[in-house]
Amino acid sequence: MHLLLYRLFIRLYILSITVIAPFNKKARLWLLGRKNLLKRMQADILPADKIAWFHCASLGEFEQGRPVLEEIKQRYPAYKILLTFFSPSGYEIRKDYAGADFIYYLPADTASNARSFLDIAKPSIVIFIKYEFWFHYLHEVNKRNIPLLLVSGIFRQDQPFFKWYGSLHKKMLSFFDYILVQNDESKQLLHDINLKENVLITGDTRFDRVIAIAENFEPITEIEAFCQNADVIVAGSTWSADDKELFHFVNAHPAKKFIIAPHDISVERINECKRVYTNSILYSEYVKGRAGTFNILIIDNVGMLSRLYRYGTVCFIGGGFAEEGVHNVLEAAVYGKPVVYGPVYNKYIEAVELIEVGGAFTVSSASEFETVFNPMFQKGSSYQQASKAAYDYVRQKQGATKAILDLIYEKRLLTN
Repeated sequence: MHLLLYRLFIRLYILSITVIAPFNKKARLWLLGRKNLLKRMQADILPADKIAWFHCASLGEFEQGRPVLEEIKQRYPAYKILLTFFSPSGYEIRKDYAGADFIYYLPADTASNARSFLDIAKPSIVIFIKYEFWFHYLHEVNKRNIPLLLVSGIFRQDQPFFKWYGSLHKKMLSFFDYILVQNDESKQLLHDINLKENVLITGDTRFDRVIAIAENFEPITEIEAFCQNADVIVAGSTWSADDKELFHFVNAHPAKKFIIAPHDISVERINECKRVYTNSILYSEYVKGRAGTFNILIIDNVGMLSRLYRYGTVCFIGGGFAEEGVHNVLEAAVYGKPVVYGPVYNKYIEAVELIEVGGAFTVSSASEFETVFNPMFQKGSSYQQASKAAYDYVRQKQGATKAILDLIYEKRLLTN
């Protein structure tokens, strides 16, 4: 019964995407990207190709799995990398990523699509990142005895796997040869549903990724010119709900410099930011040399954020005033920057732990920004302690990539 409902859900999802596609850009991209996809795959992938397949939901999961992907590419050069995305927000940004040989959307999760996809790709190993679970693909991979790994998994008690109605979700977990989780809590939850032998704590590969970015930091000349020697707040991955709380502080401190990098850079969202933050200029206009005295720079491109945090005195991470919760706090913490975010962060263990060690602070209203930010600008002992705590926390958590690659080597899941 549960499988029948799942199949119905997939059909209804495809139908809904088709209906709204003429009016919704993301839905349109979702459909167009999958048009004739299997035929394109068949033309691209040769029967003799040895494939390692990585699947990510979107851009964040790609960045999380990227260290493992790149290490496999280096250690096992005989294999070609097949990278798939579910979401347009991942595929459209990384469709030209040089580290993968083949990059596609994942066809909708039907039994026939799964069979056809695997008939063409014939992967030697399959690695899903964090929390993507598609029944027909996982079942078909398992049926063909292809090594199947979940990397950097994170589990919570409120997920379907641990509910009375979650039998199909539990079945999907049983298809994995190895479930590599971030923490003890995830391992214990899986143990409680009798998944024990193949569950290992290897940590979170995002720590390795942000450390690699910081160690290979490339300066941004225009950002340096904007910041000069001023106190700077970098607000990254912001949404309208964040603006409602943050803009009071921003507009009340014209002597400070602010870099606002909204999560969504659609025309509508960028125009909204321009209305909210009055003394602002778009990055695309700033680099053209537009005259004027502006203390707020609005980033209207994708790809710079992980480097922008390097220029902050303090960094604010968006998402914490919305239901989904705070975005990636590690991209700022890796530079030893005190991190601030809204009250919705409990789903993300790194956000919880960063507060516990003193490297981050949470605010729940506009008035609290003054309380948190102003002492930081004095750069006294509290600032230094928070900076060190953030820096140390990230580096103490590195090593997940090595642990995963060691497992692949020891179990001979890939051979050169």
